[in-house]
Amino acid sequence: MNAQLSEMRPLGSVGFGASPLGSVFGSVSESDAVASVLEAFRLGINFFDTSPYYGATLSEKMLGKGLKALGVPRSEYIVSTKCGRYREGFDFSAERVTKSIDESLERLQLDYVDIFQCHDIEFGSLDQVVNETIPALQKLKEAGKIRFIGITGLPLEIFTYLLDRVPPGTVDVILSYCHYSINDSTLEDLLPYLKTKGVGIISASPLAMGLLTEFGPPEWHPASPELKSACQAAAVYCKEKGKNISKLAMQYSLSNKDISTVLVGMNSVKQVEENVAAATELVLFGKDHETLAEVEAILKPVKNQTWPSGIQQS
Repeated sequence: MNAQLSEMRPLGSVGFGASPLGSVFGSVSESDAVASVLEAFRLGINFFDTSPYYGATLSEKMLGKGLKALGVPRSEYIVSTKCGRYREGFDFSAERVTKSIDESLERLQLDYVDIFQCHDIEFGSLDQVVNETIPALQKLKEAGKIRFIGITGLPLEIFTYLLDRVPPGTVDVILSYCHYSINDSTLEDLLPYLKTKGVGIISASPLAMGLLTEFGPPEWHPASPELKSACQAAAVYCKEKGKNISKLAMQYSLSNKDISTVLVGMNSVKQVEENVAAATELVLFGKDHETLAEVEAILKPVKNQTWPSGIQQS
């Protein structure tokens, strides 16, 4: 799986996180959503990730319109969506996730998705996911509706719990978020274990759900005041030096070759172009080690400070 994800990546390892297309970080018009998908693909991004939870199915619908507008063979892009988390709550039952894929395929206007992921499994029963959800997804795989099975969540221990309880090769990919960025790199400790399990690794939210941006996080962000304050100070420092903390954060996350794909939320042509420029600059010139070291020093007192699972947009 790891190789298959990487093989199709003409642009390093940047993936298009489509949660912003569901207007979860601010309103996005249909024309902007479609244009951002078209521009991403034109510039070499061909991995798109969404969920029925994002914007209460709006993200899937918007992404579906964007993908249809591409007008290219289905084999030229990879689509990942999720199941188990919905606007109305969590439901990891075999019946619900089996129904979920058909709903998602209709919204995405596709015949199959490449990756189907159990969304934020820490909110359900992990044993139910092992004994009921995963077997249901295996049947969907046999039916040709999905190609790979994945799991997502915030606490890193959920991955070891689940992967130790399913046969090797059952789960193809894990999606971790907010654990491989300048302020929190705890995913790194889990990488050797994940490699032994043979799973592809997707790291989402290199900007820590808005913490590592000049604008700061949305109001619902669950980080502590100390963490928010430190990230704001780091952003101000970068701006004063004529640097952009978001670009620095992107390049930090992209530089780990053990991570198949880094998912970045995008909702405009401008954001797509900035992210592609950051990835291209990293390939050509490497990381800005001087600025990175100084930002890491600012964030050191809050390094690896996570937050309890609660309101998230993973």
